[in-house]
Amino acid sequence: MSTKVLVTGGHGQLGTELTLMLQNRGYETFGLGHRDLDITNLSQVRDVFQTIHPDVVCHTAAYTAVDKAETDRNGAFLVNAYGTRNVAIAAEEAGAKLVYVSTDYVFNGEKEGTYSEFDQPSPLGVYGQSKYAGEQFVHDFSTKYFITRTSWVYGQYGGNFVKTMLKLAENHDRLKVVNDQRGCPTWTRDLAAKIIELIQTDQYGTYHISNSGSCTWYEFAKAIFEIKGIDIQVAPCTTEEFPRPAKRPHNSVFEHMALRLNGFDEVENWKSGLKDFLSMKR
Repeated sequence: MSTKVLVTGGHGQLGTELTLMLQNRGYETFGLGHRDLDITNLSQVRDVFQTIHPDVVCHTAAYTAVDKAETDRNGAFLVNAYGTRNVAIAAEEAGAKLVYVSTDYVFNGEKEGTYSEFDQPSPLGVYGQSKYAGEQFVHDFSTKYFITRTSWVYGQYGGNFVKTMLKLAENHDRLKVVNDQRGCPTWTRDLAAKIIELIQTDQYGTYHISNSGSCTWYEFAKAIFEIKGIDIQVAPCTTEEFPRPAKRPHNSVFEHMALRLNGFDEVENWKSGLKDFLSMKR
């Protein structure tokens, strides 16, 4: 019998990638978008889970509008905290392993050096606070969980920084990009592959999953244009020059301690992941 995997947020950037990769690897996969599954409705979540009987639940559905969350606190917490509680309860009742995709925004960015899974979260904004509240509910209600924190995600499906930069390059010959926020870009394909590796084990806990190495948004943008051979002037600027409603951590570089100590390989360097992504025919 094949393993049944239910993916929440199955039509999103990571959810689509994960659903397709699971199917390609022979998993019986149910990628459910918000029309198929309203995670904020516990009884509906229970009904769907009881119908499917998943062995694994990959919870990628989330409220991801970081700036909007500052004025829509209820909306962010409803989806990211209570939606996650509902998924955790229903997954536990189904006896399923649970993967909850969380974020680097659970950290305030004030640490010198890298953040390990054992550093204490202290989110700056509503988005990070609501995702961290989701982590707490996973701890409370699931006995078989993988909390996978990731960062700076891009891929083939949905909007992201890489696509935005390529779009801007079509009608600009110069750009300013923030150079005082440092993190780890993550290709959805590498992230999904590592999640699939995790679910084949019982090595539960919290994991930082991103491509290895780190850069600033400015360095990320420069690398995109270099790889694509696009001639555009990119100038570094500060966060203060581009004020946004939500504060972002200045440093959210991950140490991949849990992967290392549990015997998993590190993910490829962010630049080689980016090269692979940009060389794909789309």
